[in-house]
Formats: sequence, structure tokens, C-alpha cells
Amino acid sequence: MDEKLAEFNDKARGILRAEIKRRNLSYDDLAEKLEEIGVEDTAKNLSNKIARGSFTAGFFLMCLEAIGCRTIRLEDE
Repeated sequence: MDEKLAEFNDKARGILRAEIKRRNLSYDDLAEKLEEIGVEDTAKNLSNKIARGSFTAGFFLMCLEAIGCRTIRLEDE
């Protein structure tokens, strides 16, 4: 189970990074956008959390909402 969870954590990390990159945003930009929706976090902390890939589903969705992502791709086409 741990191996399967790690696989999905990697997938979530990749999706979030891709959506941030697709919008040409930095972690500083992400921190600013999160602040706009009432979430305070530093760019360094965000970078570390995303690099680990073991963030919560809530954090994942919060970041996607903050950057304006309304749809996500689960697989590359």
C-alpha cells in the first residue's frame, strides 16, 4: 500500500507542478495567490511541501483554486 500511495503522491506533485508551470508562476506567485484567498504561507514552505509530494488533498485543491485551475489532466495525451 505504501508503494501505491507514493506513486499517487508523485502523480499529485507532478500535476500541481505542471499546472503552476503552465501558468508561468513561481512559488512566490503561488504564495501571493494563496494569500488572496486567505491562506498565508511562504514560497520556501510551499516549495518544500510540493517537493515532498505528501501534501493533503485539501492543500492540492486550494493551490489549484488559487492559481485559477478549473480542470486537471490525470494522464498525458
